[in-house]
Amino acid sequence: MELVEPTMLVVLALVAFIAGFIDAVAGGGGMLTVPTLLSLGLPPHVALGTNKLAATFASSTAAYTYYRKKLFKPQYWLRAFIMTLIGATVGTLAVDAISTDWLQKALPLIILGAAIYTIWHKAPTIIQSEMPAGCKKFNTKQYLQGFGLGFYDGLAGPGTGAFWTVSSMALYRLNILLASGLAKAMNFTSNLTSLVTFAILGHIDWVLGLTMGVCLMAGAFVGAHSAIRFGTKFIRPVFVTVVSVLAVKLAYDAWFVSL
Repeated sequence: MELVEPTMLVVLALVAFIAGFIDAVAGGGGMLTVPTLLSLGLPPHVALGTNKLAATFASSTAAYTYYRKKLFKPQYWLRAFIMTLIGATVGTLAVDAISTDWLQKALPLIILGAAIYTIWHKAPTIIQSEMPAGCKKFNTKQYLQGFGLGFYDGLAGPGTGAFWTVSSMALYRLNILLASGLAKAMNFTSNLTSLVTFAILGHIDWVLGLTMGVCLMAGAFVGAHSAIRFGTKFIRPVFVTVVSVLAVKLAYDAWFVSL
């Protein structure tokens, strides 16, 4: 690929900062960064791999911030962690093997469903600071959720953080702040796993990825602290706005652009 002009690097940096902020608050930052990378003329596989490099910076910053604030407790989520790692590896390897046309058309409906659920879901009046004791049903949910979302993040990626947030609210009855903490930790897991796999396959532009990664990390730092400081009243409208925009954009790209 030809060298990117300085002006374009500034645009990439700004997009990355905004995407990092959004991703730390609600998930879905990849819907900004992936199209931006594709607009530079990168092949889809390289765009996805480069985005994983950049996204790993953001998700690591957000995950650490939530952990440090005691909004994520790793001991409850070991099974989800392992299955996310496995799912992300399988999903990344599947990128070269299967068509994603069906996913592009189904994704808008899935994301819109997440937005509708969030609008109608009532946040708990009591903030849950402890997870319930583990049981067979709780463990099974972790296995299925971890592998499914890990696979999706490895295969495509955009919206993974939002999917983790809304599914965790539904499966474990977490409030949106705790669900966001879990989402960032697992998103980091799948990002890092997928990044290693993409690197082995040679699908990464390291210069662009590192440039965007630093800006994503800065945006994630600001976004995570904003979410923790302002809580559910701040996260909920941002989350609903993000997933709604994702649904409209994906629907347009999948159903109308190719017409």
